[in-house]
Amino acid sequence: MYNSKIIGLGHYVPDNVVTNDDLSKIMDTNDEWIQERTGIKERRWALENSEDTTSGMGIKAAKVAIERAGIDKDDIDFIVFATLSPDMYFPGPGVQVQHALDIKTVGALDVRNQCSGFIYAISVADQYIKTGMYKNILVIGSELHSHGLDKTTRGRGVSVIFGDGAGAAILTREEDNTKGILSTHLHSQGEHAEELVLVAPGMGKRWVNDILRDNDPNDESYFPYMNGQFVFKNAVVRFSEVIMEGLGKNNLGKEAIDMLIPHQANLRISQFIQKKFELSDDQVFNNIQKYGNTTAASIPIALTEAWEEGKIKEGDVVVLAAFGSGFTWGSVIIKW
Repeated sequence: MYNSKIIGLGHYVPDNVVTNDDLSKIMDTNDEWIQERTGIKERRWALENSEDTTSGMGIKAAKVAIERAGIDKDDIDFIVFATLSPDMYFPGPGVQVQHALDIKTVGALDVRNQCSGFIYAISVADQYIKTGMYKNILVIGSELHSHGLDKTTRGRGVSVIFGDGAGAAILTREEDNTKGILSTHLHSQGEHAEELVLVAPGMGKRWVNDILRDNDPNDESYFPYMNGQFVFKNAVVRFSEVIMEGLGKNNLGKEAIDMLIPHQANLRISQFIQKKFELSDDQVFNNIQKYGNTTAASIPIALTEAWEEGKIKEGDVVVLAAFGSGFTWGSVIIKW
């Protein structure tokens, strides 16, 4: 069996910067309140009718990753696209990437695991490569949240948190089993599905027909709902557990971590984990301050920026970890 390794990274975010002060002009909130609770100072929101769609941003990130990987687009054997905000209800954006990049008729898989989506997508790609089925896989995490948020005081608890953007990675075979992705670890707990949820449109409860029939301006089912305190309490526990699970699988202690890149859900969660694992500021990478929570895109954006800034070097032990809606969570242990 092979290992898989990341050989190319890229990211893209919209040019439009929305600060906390900007939000205070359209809802009852302020910079101090947002920073105190989330650590976020600003985020990127795509402009209406721009090219910054979920697939469009993913394509831009993918082009950078492909170029940096030093491969041709036709060397890609498979595409995995993680998102909760596809351009269309179906089909998913994986096929849009295949078409836009003019890649031969390879398979395209869409992953719907929200905040842990990129972790799940990496795990799928890793297993395909390890079994020898594919050699080069394009993995994308991309989100366009801003067009679906309740940008009023009613929705401020959620809308101030989320931003738009995309990240991409190229995975390929690594014959040295001591290098590359060493292991991935995935979990779920569906009993808490409705603690972080977008109900409509959904076939089970409220579909488009129901929304149009009722025409109720007070219907909140088509806006995201989050039980913030409950999510936070579960996140800090599951983050710690799944990181330790990954380290234990590879006979590593917490002192082995050279770089931890957590899902950028809330800076307070990252700081809690950093303190618990006794990591320095140089061992944890956070960029939620300037991008907000970009869900499936947050880890690939952060991973790309950390690599670009020289914070990840060959031989480093890099840990990726995420927790989110589902609840789902997971980790990836990499020997860079």
